[in-house]
Amino acid sequence: MSRLLRLARRPAKARQLLAEGRDPLAILEPSKIPTFGEAADEYIEAKQSEWRNAKHAAQWRMTLTKYAASLRPLPIDAITTERVLGCLKPLWSKRPETASRLRGRIESILSAQIAKGNRSGPNPAAWRGHLDRLLAKRQMLSRGHHAAMPVDDVPGFLVSLSAVPGVSARCLEFTILTAARTGEAIGATWGEIDVERRLWIVPAHRMKAQREHRVPLSDRALVILSEMEAARQGEFVFLGNRARKPLSNMALSMVLRRMGIKDATAHGFRSAFRDWSAERTSFLHELSEMALAHAIKSKTEKAYRRGDLLDKRRQLMTAWGRFCASGSAASKVVNFRGQTA
Repeated sequence: MSRLLRLARRPAKARQLLAEGRDPLAILEPSKIPTFGEAADEYIEAKQSEWRNAKHAAQWRMTLTKYAASLRPLPIDAITTERVLGCLKPLWSKRPETASRLRGRIESILSAQIAKGNRSGPNPAAWRGHLDRLLAKRQMLSRGHHAAMPVDDVPGFLVSLSAVPGVSARCLEFTILTAARTGEAIGATWGEIDVERRLWIVPAHRMKAQREHRVPLSDRALVILSEMEAARQGEFVFLGNRARKPLSNMALSMVLRRMGIKDATAHGFRSAFRDWSAERTSFLHELSEMALAHAIKSKTEKAYRRGDLLDKRRQLMTAWGRFCASGSAASKVVNFRGQTA
């Protein structure tokens, strides 16, 4: 049978290809549609150069390998809404943040394949006007607000935390003392630590605002670094279970969970720090914002702020360190289950 005769028997497909500006003879070639797994790997490879660090790419790979395992062997044009829901529903109520990220990543991969012409029609992982009709809307905290421990409970909590062994506990303690973001503390390297100047200098590429951040270190923070130095095995300060790799993103949350803390997050201690600074001290609001490495929204303020007020921030972080240590002299330690030890 000639190629033209075979083409004549599939007129609808031929017209579609012509409308798309493609060669109708393409339908006579063997299928080159990739599987979802192949498309996912290709997408990550193409995008990882624009992501901030290798950990972001690793998170994409883990999510799309573990939670989208049922999609990976399927041809990209065989992915349906039902298939996507099959991946999302087991996570949607139990792990909503993970489910939301998974949905967005599946949508991105399918969109890329639609652009390449490997599938047509609506994206089955799209949220607005599609999956939002089939899945319950997530109950989220307002942007920038994480469950935070009351300021008065922080010193007592740190007494309890100091008694918990392990690298994860020390990393959480260091995170609280420096008012850092979780990712910044987990990714800390020895090259960023200047013990003589009592500084932790986080490079711009690891900061949310893409600007170098100098963190004055309190006495207790330096003690923690000394403990980690004694077991040093690579460039990372807080080593995880894998050789020469840092802790996982969930490590600090797991410490809180094992301690029975259900109404506070690691990130929420930044809010506790800000509340303490505003309510218990006379330090300027600007100093606490700088200590938290918040981006400067005002263009005028950004133009005139040349330095980082390091000396004044050192006073602020020293005071915070003393407040955090004040629980050690207390006569009672709350164990955060409503009881007193």
